Amino acid sequence: MRLKSSVLLIIIILLVDQISKVYIKTNFLYGEAVEVFSWFKIFFIENEGMAWGAKIPGSYGKVILTVFRLVAIVGIGWWLWDSTRKKSPKLLLIAIALIFAGALGNILDSVFYGVLFGESKYDVIASFLPEAGGYAPLLKGKVVDMLYFPLYDGILPSWLPIWGGEKFTFFEPVFNVADTAISTGFGILLVFHRKAFPKTKND
Repeated sequence: MRLKSSVLLIIIILLVDQISKVYIKTNFLYGEAVEVFSWFKIFFIENEGMAWGAKIPGSYGKVILTVFRLVAIVGIGWWLWDSTRKKSPKLLLIAIALIFAGALGNILDSVFYGVLFGESKYDVIASFLPEAGGYAPLLKGKVVDMLYFPLYDGILPSWLPIWGGEKFTFFEPVFNVADTAISTGFGILLVFHRKAFPKTKND
């Protein structure tokens, strides 16, 4: 897998990620959900850019997070270029390309969406390039999420210890295409690490 193939994969993921986010952002009310299947919904929410909705406290927390991500994406890009130059296994290059594309996809939200879009509300759909300006300054945009897979959503059996009788949802997090690419990339590295990082004679 050459660098050109990696770049093509990155571009495809970015296009799917950004097109889906822009569509959801400009067509859905905040919190609006559309059921595709009983176990899959399009559910529009936004977050500060960290997993599970976590965020760095303080007025500059979001900026710090975004700057950190920008530095990280440079490192991932170098890793991809260096691995290509060293003719690393194709599986490794695919994994790095997925991680790079996903990270870049969410970075675009954090850097630009606050400037490009109006604020999404429960009763107002956000507009693109609103006359009054965006909902946040550069580097302080929120990441758009919309993929929700409540594979199980109900009351747990009463005979279960501790959680019996309580409402439980699996899988509860809402995510996006970029998150999926990152998770898939890391999953490949974990499951197929021996193929991605084959031992050499020197090792």
